[in-house]
Amino acid sequence: MFEDINHRRRHFFAVAGAAIAAARFGVIGSANAQAAKAKSAQLPAVKPGTNTSFGALKQIDAGLLNVGYAEAGPADGPAVILLHGWPYDILSFVDVTPLLAQAGYRVIVPYLRGYGTTQFLSNDTFRNGQPAAIAADIIALMDALKIEKATLAGFDWGARTADIIAALWPERCKALVSVSGYLI
Repeated sequence: MFEDINHRRRHFFAVAGAAIAAARFGVIGSANAQAAKAKSAQLPAVKPGTNTSFGALKQIDAGLLNVGYAEAGPADGPAVILLHGWPYDILSFVDVTPLLAQAGYRVIVPYLRGYGTTQFLSNDTFRNGQPAAIAADIIALMDALKIEKATLAGFDWGARTADIIAALWPERCKALVSVSGYLI
C-alpha cells in the first residue's frame, strides 16, 4: 500500500490544509489564544517537511473505539480538532500542529476509524465507514476528552466529518474549516 501513496500529493494537501487552517485560526482566535499569541514573538512560517512526526501518541476509549491521537498545546487552551482525509493520516497535520499549539490552542489530531492505532473495542461491532458514523466517533472522542466545543478542521473525509458535526451538533462546533472533498 505504501508504494501506491502519492507523496507529492500528500505534501501538497498537508501544506494547503496547514496554510488555510493557520490563516483561518488567526482570524477566529479566542481571547486566550490571542493573549498567548500577543505574548509570543511572531510565529515562524510553516516550513513543510520540518516536522516529521508527533511526540508520543495517546489512546482513549471513546464510544465504540479506542482512539489513537496526537495532542499538543496547553490543556486549558481552546480546542482544535484536526481531521485527516482518505487515504492520509494524522501526519497530514504534523507541520501545522506546533504552530497552533504555540498560538495557545489545545490541538487534538485523531486517527479516524480504520487508521493508525485507533481500534474497535469489540470484535462484534459492525464495521461502518459512513461519514455520519465517523462524525459520531469524533463526538464520542470530544466527550471522552471532556471537550464541550471545538474548532473543527479537516480535508476530504475529515472535512465531511467536520461538516456533519457542524450540521448535526452545532452546539459542539465553535468554528469550521472544511477543505476539498465532497462537502455537505
